[in-house]
Amino acid sequence: MKAGLVGIGKLGTAMMTHWHQSSIPIGIYHPVKKKAEDFVQQFQNGYYLSEQELTKLDVLILALPSMQVIPFISSLKIDVSTHFINMATALYTKEIKTSFPALNIHGVKFMGHWKDLLDHGNGLFITETTLPLNIEDLYHCLGKIKLDREDCLTEVNKLATYYAIKAAIEIEKDFSGKGISSEYVKRALTSLAPEVMRSYSEGNLGHFAMDIVKEVQAKQGGVKPN
Repeated sequence: MKAGLVGIGKLGTAMMTHWHQSSIPIGIYHPVKKKAEDFVQQFQNGYYLSEQELTKLDVLILALPSMQVIPFISSLKIDVSTHFINMATALYTKEIKTSFPALNIHGVKFMGHWKDLLDHGNGLFITETTLPLNIEDLYHCLGKIKLDREDCLTEVNKLATYYAIKAAIEIEKDFSGKGISSEYVKRALTSLAPEVMRSYSEGNLGHFAMDIVKEVQAKQGGVKPN
């Protein structure tokens, strides 16, 4: 299967890193040829795709911002047998299908943060329809695929972002009120808090953190901690 990637930003880089580790060949297209060539040099599994070569792909993964997806597809002269993968969180796949009813278009949305995918792999991808097996294989080395509604992804991302920003603002405010150095604030936001959340979700907090969990739970429940 010939697979191509359009979109060499943060998410595209994270995915390409794991495809590289699994030796899965991926063609790279960018309208600025030099940018595609520079990107490909980082990955032995990558190779440059010209605009003409896009018409010979079995699958084309679109890791593009939502406002660029439909204009990009419109600009192509492409075979209707090519499968397009829409990864834009804010663009529902049904909207693309309405614009291009003759094309094979699938939505595969990443739930999470690109840096987490880059560093740890084991991503979670949401799709509304069962994917062809050869396309599923491309995502196995990136993580897990789950069948669910695309709007569920939007809701989860919005809630998680809201509470993450709320926590960050509260950390800044409380540290500032206590006269704690801005260097420590940055460390708390970029390292300490994210890793505590990761450990909490994985169930491997240390004794110190577990005592704080009990304290927070007691305050929320109105019960004094043991």
